[in-house]
Amino acid sequence: MSTESASRTTGRRRHVLFAAAAVGVIIAVVAALIAAGVIWPNRVAAAGYETRGVDVSVYQGDIDWTVLGSEDIDFAIIKSTEGSGSQDSQFAANWAGAQDTDLVVGAYHFMSFESAGETQAENVINTVPADPGTLPITVDLEYYGDFHDNPPTRSHVKSILDPLLADLEEHYGMPPIIYATQKAYDRYLLDAYPDNPIWIRSIAKEPTLPDDRDWTFWQYSDRDRLPGYDGEEEFIDMNVFDGTVDDLRALTR
Repeated sequence: MSTESASRTTGRRRHVLFAAAAVGVIIAVVAALIAAGVIWPNRVAAAGYETRGVDVSVYQGDIDWTVLGSEDIDFAIIKSTEGSGSQDSQFAANWAGAQDTDLVVGAYHFMSFESAGETQAENVINTVPADPGTLPITVDLEYYGDFHDNPPTRSHVKSILDPLLADLEEHYGMPPIIYATQKAYDRYLLDAYPDNPIWIRSIAKEPTLPDDRDWTFWQYSDRDRLPGYDGEEEFIDMNVFDGTVDDLRALTR
């Protein structure tokens, strides 16, 4: 190879290496901005829905509902319980504070794969008041702990979920909302529970359910920040409702 040819080859290699390095830097910067919540892939799509809200738990710490409720949100869904014996320590304060605002308010229960649906329903019923004007109870169905790698069977989940939903519907007078990750929906809810509104988590893209069912709520981000809370978790989950605020109020008891 001549000196001139070798020089051209070296130059091309430098350009390729420089371009690859530049792309790597851009990817790293974008990833850091996403991790920090500065940019989020779904915000553009979610902006097409007019009714927005948050879901909160003890991890948001003490919430100033006057401040949070004055943000551009219409509803708040508050963690109440988990399994058969656990209650969110901030639930009572959050429930009372949120109802002093103009927000439409609801509660959610984190379902355990390790205790009976009947006793989980008792935990919810003993914790969440059946207040007029509040949303149906939400049952949060998602993997946790070792169940990410060893998910329970559909029949096992059904044996817990069915009595839990039935007891909550009987007590509160409305079919519960079911929150699910995409994986949990596909494994446990596909082509089932037609009377229960679906709240789907999809933080990478706008969701489409594989059985062509319409979702009611969409959790589009877990990396937003709003004023009004000071807790262990610096971010807050953001959601949209597929309808108007009047449509949302029509779901309440």
